[in-house]
Amino acid sequence: MSSAAPVCGPISSYSRVRILHLLFEASASKTRPERTIAELCAETGLHPNTIREHLQRLIEGGSVIQTTEHRTVRGRPRALYAAAGASSPIARRKADDAARRGDLVRRALHTPQSGLAPEAVSQLDALVEHLEESGFEPIVDESRLTVELTPCPHAASRPEHRPVLCQVHLGLMQGVLAAAGGPLTARCVRSAAHPEECTVDLDLALDLDR
Repeated sequence: MSSAAPVCGPISSYSRVRILHLLFEASASKTRPERTIAELCAETGLHPNTIREHLQRLIEGGSVIQTTEHRTVRGRPRALYAAAGASSPIARRKADDAARRGDLVRRALHTPQSGLAPEAVSQLDALVEHLEESGFEPIVDESRLTVELTPCPHAASRPEHRPVLCQVHLGLMQGVLAAAGGPLTARCVRSAAHPEECTVDLDLALDLDR
């Protein structure tokens, strides 16, 4: 069996994964989906400079967005950080670029037309590029709506880290698909008997207006 490629991108550092995990948890909050550097430091035990470095990398990659706190009292406004999801202009631009490249390749290779809607095909283009940039070798089955990621680059990671790694990567994949815009969503990362095995299930939303 071939060895897995090195992990790259947002999930290449477990400290970065921990930060993303906290921001994804915050995004589920209806009252306050952002976090400050001080809060992230308190929850991770990382130094503020380390947090800033990781956040900057995540912002540059389109996984996190930074805003400024609106204050009604005196004092310097704090920087707030949130999981980007579909709201990142960087993630949307990357998705558009991936769709254009995918269209060019399909025309050059005279690839038969997919059974999926064009929007879904563009989503898959964006997802595949994200996965390849992260060190995966994705195989997409459009009929079953699955993405095979075996061998998983996280196979050698500590077993206690795997649940958070998988949860964060699922959130990143959901963000990529949302930024691309279309009917596909990432539903789950299947539990596997062996660490190197990984399959992601996708869902296709039904258009109830048709």
